[in-house]
Amino acid sequence: MKDEQRPNPDILLMKYRENGQSRGSLKVFFGYAAGVGKTYSMLREAWEQKDGGRDVVVGYVEPHARPETLALLDGLEQLPVKEMSYRQMTLAEFDLDQSLFRQPELILVDELAHTNVTGSRNRKRYQDIQELLRAGIDVYTTMNVQHMESLNDIVESITGVHVSETVPDSFFEEALIKLIDVEPKELIGRLAAGKIYQPENAKRAMAHFFTEENLSLLREIAIRKTADHIGLDNRPEAMPMKKKVQGKLLVYLGPQARGGFEKCLRWTARLATALRLDWVALAIQDEEGDAVLQRQLNESFELAEKLGAETLTLNSDDPLSTLIHYAKITGISDIVIGKNQQKKWVRPIFRKELEDVLISELADVDIHIIPYLEERPKQSLQGAKRNWQLKNWLSTRDLFKSGMLLVAGTLFSELFLYWGLGDQNVIIVYLFTVLVISRVTAGYVYGALSSIVSVLLFNWFFVEPLFSLTVYKAGYPITLIIMLSVALITSNMMIRVKKQAVESIEKEHRMEVIYELNQHLLGSENLADIVSLTTGYLGRMLEKTIIFYTEKPESLNASYEVQLYQSQDVDRLTSEDERGVANWVFNNGKVAGFGSDTLMGANGYYLPIMSNGQVLGVIGILSKKESPLSHENHNFLKLITSQLSLALEGQQLADKQQRIMIENEKEKMRGNLLRAISHDLRTPLTGILGASSAMLENKGKLSAELEIQLLNDIKEDSEWLIRMVENLLSVTRIDEGTMRVKKVPEAVEEIVGAAVNRIRKRFKHQTIKVVAPSELLLVPMDGKLIEQVLINLLENGIKHSGTIEAIEVTVESKENEAVFTVSDHGLGLSEMTLEKLQNNFQGEPLIPVDNKRGLGIGLSICQTIVAAHGGNLTGENNPQGGAVLRFSLPLREDG
Repeated sequence: MKDEQRPNPDILLMKYRENGQSRGSLKVFFGYAAGVGKTYSMLREAWEQKDGGRDVVVGYVEPHARPETLALLDGLEQLPVKEMSYRQMTLAEFDLDQSLFRQPELILVDELAHTNVTGSRNRKRYQDIQELLRAGIDVYTTMNVQHMESLNDIVESITGVHVSETVPDSFFEEALIKLIDVEPKELIGRLAAGKIYQPENAKRAMAHFFTEENLSLLREIAIRKTADHIGLDNRPEAMPMKKKVQGKLLVYLGPQARGGFEKCLRWTARLATALRLDWVALAIQDEEGDAVLQRQLNESFELAEKLGAETLTLNSDDPLSTLIHYAKITGISDIVIGKNQQKKWVRPIFRKELEDVLISELADVDIHIIPYLEERPKQSLQGAKRNWQLKNWLSTRDLFKSGMLLVAGTLFSELFLYWGLGDQNVIIVYLFTVLVISRVTAGYVYGALSSIVSVLLFNWFFVEPLFSLTVYKAGYPITLIIMLSVALITSNMMIRVKKQAVESIEKEHRMEVIYELNQHLLGSENLADIVSLTTGYLGRMLEKTIIFYTEKPESLNASYEVQLYQSQDVDRLTSEDERGVANWVFNNGKVAGFGSDTLMGANGYYLPIMSNGQVLGVIGILSKKESPLSHENHNFLKLITSQLSLALEGQQLADKQQRIMIENEKEKMRGNLLRAISHDLRTPLTGILGASSAMLENKGKLSAELEIQLLNDIKEDSEWLIRMVENLLSVTRIDEGTMRVKKVPEAVEEIVGAAVNRIRKRFKHQTIKVVAPSELLLVPMDGKLIEQVLINLLENGIKHSGTIEAIEVTVESKENEAVFTVSDHGLGLSEMTLEKLQNNFQGEPLIPVDNKRGLGIGLSICQTIVAAHGGNLTGENNPQGGAVLRFSLPLREDG
């Protein structure tokens, strides 16, 4: 029953975006340790806001057993918590959905750095608060200094306690921080009195974390952090730029500092925040196969992005030169590197230390050295033995290749010696064999082994004494050493060239894909082309199923563009739950799904396509645990989405321009129609008014014949007005914009007969000839509308022919069309009328032929009706005299 009363999560995911609320404000009650009074101060200020008339609710407050705090909760509206099961326990969590549904002005959410229970929408509570802020709700929350990401390592070095629950510094950029401060001695007194923890926990805390020295240092850090935050937000208006005009920080994540990546990143983040500088985390890879380093880099990149850095990976065989070149061309002002405090057993003699080279090569760049003490992870003896097993270093297949090539080289060397080509050529054969082995095998091991084995084989088979490793001939030991050195160097160079070739091919392929996609996007004509191109390219590059939403998938019947890359797992991205995740991304403009911190249980990874803060689309990528998206894939997707945002924005602008043009044309046509109608209605109305006025003013004075003539004129003009109204009503039966009509098969003889009969009633003395097919001809049409077209054409022929000769109506079947022709023997059509007929009545309306009746509005309506049937209306003059008006209708509905 309780679950039935809960709001629909899908509705809550989008409800708060419907009204376009502005972003809410965040206030953080900041302290240096538990017990300083953060929650108490937050509740006190909440009461002040409530007394001021604001709508204040309590979303979640940690259940402290403190009477003063509990007393402040009385009288405040408290939202129910959400009970969740975790490891056979029932835990109370903040209910984000209820908060979004309630929509208060101000909500209180305690413990900002809290990690949500597995199964929650967001992994961290600060992400819940981000949703509240985006919904336009003001938030009060609490946090201690040890939970700030950039200060995490400093707090750990002071207290010896590692804090895993942290909040990115970027979260506080627009927040108001209020420091809650008490003296460390007073806080220790509170702890000893049992006002913070239970007695057992209090004793343990006082022995470890809550020492006066630790608390004093933490208090100093909290005060400095608050002062820095306030100082940056209150600089004088004379300094509108909060960032330096020139300056950028770079932290180098090189293999020489692999144990100090986190410390370097946090230190750089603190410096960047203090100086308001952009910063980048750079890694330069020069070797392949180091899985441990790659894993450390991926984790470090995640931390760097959380701290607000740009991440970049470069590939080079000379990392130092690449680092120096990158710093010069990008205007780096400060470089941060790590330095291991442990002394090395062997110091390089012929190579300078990294910091020395940077100082000598980059005179205008400040070098910051961050010392660290590398802690080597303890490894079991069994694990160490397993890492040193040959199967982890050597491949049977590559060993077989190497052995067979060395045997082949030895046989060729024997032939060369038999042919008397000399020992020097034998050496060349072995060097060539080493090159081939380095080319066809993977890694440096096989080239080095084959270099050593080739020297031993040369000594064994070709150096006196034969079949012995002993060397008697003078100078041959030097030859063997040079041969070994040359073989090692050439094999190393071959492996490097091969690696560079592979990397170049991969980069070229990626750049080719990006270039081709960009070219095709520029040439795309509609949204469907953009979707199809994107899913196709991404699917082939990532080898994953791709789904592309261009509208919010709010319900099963929602209209949205979607394209699936062919895969057997497409159903995993099209479920209702997956559409809910995509809808959340539309509403929030943040990534979500598998591999992110929001809605982690989804099958896909969803990222928004943003332009000027607006979400233009969402791309979903099917991800699996065994093949998640790599950091390189994420960077590639960022580049693709930036191109897509330009393409989608351009398409939206083109669509908007097209709509404006259509609206302008509609306005122009509406104006033309009104002008044509006003012109055609003015003459009969004037005639009716004149005739009726003459009869009223000369009542009894007019002759009977004149009265009959005036009455006939009134009747004729009235009938003409009625037919005009019927024409206009006929046009309104056609759907606006789509110009569709409801067509059913009609016999041509019946439609033509009905039109001729109506004309003959009005024009009794007019001769009309009809020529119809002898066989039954059925044409899909709206009979009433086509009858109205024939009546208009016959009336025009009678009125404007100027003769009493017969009007001819002909119907014939030509290929897939039925052709209707109305011809007369009068004066014919003017050049202006013929031009308008050829241009389908575009532009200004037709000018009436005479002063009494207008031709333009009738033919315009005929053209509209015929076009709605998929046909065409044309006109021409008969060389023997008279006009010929002809229209065609398709014989099949698909026409």
